[in-house]
Amino acid sequence: MRDVAADRRHVDPDIAASALTEDACPLDDRELEVLRAARSGAAVQGIAEQVHLASGTVRNCLSAAMTKLGVSSRHVAAHRAWEEGWI
Repeated sequence: MRDVAADRRHVDPDIAASALTEDACPLDDRELEVLRAARSGAAVQGIAEQVHLASGTVRNCLSAAMTKLGVSSRHVAAHRAWEEGWI
C-alpha cells in the first residue's frame, strides 16, 4: 500500500513469477502432436498414420501451425516448435 500511495508500482511476486514462466506457445495440442511427428521428415501420409489422423486433418493442422508461427514450411514450423521447447 505504501508503494502505491507513494506513486510506485507494486507487482505481486506470485503473479510476476507466473508471467515469467508461462508458456507462450500459440499452438494447440493437436498441432503440437502433428509437428512432433513432422520432425522426422515424413510425408503427410506418414505423419497421418503415425498420429492416427486423416491426411486432410494433418494438412490443416500443419497449415494452421505454419500460419500461427509465420513460417512457410512444415519443416521450419517443426524446427521452431522444437527450438522453443514446445515439442
